[in-house]
Amino acid sequence: MTQEPVSANRLLVALCAYFAVLLGVVLSAGVAYPDLVPLLPVGGNDVLEIADSGSADEPLFDGLDSAKTVAEAPLAADEIGLIALFLGFSLGGTVLVMLPVAWTYAAIKREIGYRKSFVRALIVLPIIAATTVLLIQDNLALAFGLAAMVAAVRFRVALQEAIDGIFIFAAICVGLAAGIGHLGVATVMALFFCVANALLWKIDFGKNPIDDLRLARKQAKLEVPPQFDEAM
Repeated sequence: MTQEPVSANRLLVALCAYFAVLLGVVLSAGVAYPDLVPLLPVGGNDVLEIADSGSADEPLFDGLDSAKTVAEAPLAADEIGLIALFLGFSLGGTVLVMLPVAWTYAAIKREIGYRKSFVRALIVLPIIAATTVLLIQDNLALAFGLAAMVAAVRFRVALQEAIDGIFIFAAICVGLAAGIGHLGVATVMALFFCVANALLWKIDFGKNPIDDLRLARKQAKLEVPPQFDEAM
């Protein structure tokens, strides 16, 4: 069964509907459960300061006579739950924000062709970026350690076009925003990013006859022979 290609108009409608539903769900959840609003990764990661202070109500260092340290001050069960909820909202939010970005990439690259693994990487890459930022925070030693590990692994990706690198930067941006607790900014960025790409695709901005010829040759090579088409 052949999947019907997604047109630019359908993509624009789907993007607007998705972000409208996403915004409506977040606002409805905030109205119904106001206690969850501080846990949403839209206004900073202040929830993680609980781990640094030991308690949200009582200071960890009460005078110079206190010998307790951050490492010796265990977190209460409710504090661990708050941090877990914040992390869940942050990492889950990256997936929700990146889904329309991945849809946009697959739609605008359908005629040219794209790798399935690259589309999947767009969704999971922000999770890694957000977790990295959450782990590093203001720790300079961890930042240098991460740079050393990346240099040792020598991670490289062969990009087919410049737009592929731009989508990777968008994924990293969403992950960084989630890591610092400003996923709301990333959501607005993703909305404008997806709509801009869909509009440019719709009007065929920057059309080049040479690129059209290369695409026609590539599609001709990928055409299924008639005998195989009849068998299917």
